[in-house]
Amino acid sequence: MTGKGIRIEGLRKRYGSGDTAVEALKGVDMQVAPGEVIGLVGPSGSGKSTLLKCLGAVIEPSGGRMILGDEVIYDDGWKVTDLRALRRDKIGFIFQAPYLIPFLDVTDNVALLPMLAGTPNAEARSRAVELFKSLDVEHRAKAMPSQLSGGEQQRVAIARGLVNRPPVILADEPTAPLDSERALAVIRILNDMARKLETAIIVVTHDEKIIPTFKRIYHIRDGVTYEEAGEGRGFE
Repeated sequence: MTGKGIRIEGLRKRYGSGDTAVEALKGVDMQVAPGEVIGLVGPSGSGKSTLLKCLGAVIEPSGGRMILGDEVIYDDGWKVTDLRALRRDKIGFIFQAPYLIPFLDVTDNVALLPMLAGTPNAEARSRAVELFKSLDVEHRAKAMPSQLSGGEQQRVAIARGLVNRPPVILADEPTAPLDSERALAVIRILNDMARKLETAIIVVTHDEKIIPTFKRIYHIRDGVTYEEAGEGRGFE
């Protein structure tokens, strides 16, 4: 893999020490190419949340390697000095709930992140509006979050995850609160934006409605992953 995308090799995470130590991740391997959307599924307690937190540089693994694009960001220790900047600039996050700031309008909610990274206000807002066009919420650019439907709020949250053009996006149960039609619409949008922006997207999900849409699926159980081909239905 060159350029964008993410690869992890032998990733481990241990909580505690001695007799009380828990091996949450036991040598996970995963690769997601630019423009690809993959599913990550597994039962509660399987290690999904721990893996997502490691990938998002929220917690430190206990061993292994993580490569983001062409840059090794972790190799038995962090190779990046500013983890906050890494999360802000190179990793997009989409959550189960949109978590929009209620006192900012839709455009400001999305433009805030690039502005915090030093992007001029006008450019940040222009980026937000361009994403709204792609996500079919341009007409809501001046609206407050409380004026949006659930599906519109999630589209704005997707725009926020994409606005800094990160190489990788981590989506944690992004369709859980949505009905079937809106859930499939969100996954279609993620596939379209992944291809358009050459972003690697990992979707953690229990949602049976969207699992048939993935071309590749990683299952995780007891801290170990295995891969299988998905159906990839409807997103050619």
